[in-house]
Amino acid sequence: MYVCLCKGITDTQIQSAVHDGAHSLGKLRKSLGVATQCGKCSSLTREILDETLQEVPEIGGMPQFYAVA
Repeated sequence: MYVCLCKGITDTQIQSAVHDGAHSLGKLRKSLGVATQCGKCSSLTREILDETLQEVPEIGGMPQFYAVA
């Protein structure tokens, strides 16, 4: 389904970008251009981002940072 009508971006494209390393809304904005025009798609984009991060154990289950010794 289309998430961002301004840029013509679909939920599948967002999910693929998350799998490719775009683990934040800012990174999705940079890589796809989503939520850079009117901004109405930003809440749905964040929902898809969060769901995708939870579905993929190596992304959502692992910490995004490590403590320094």
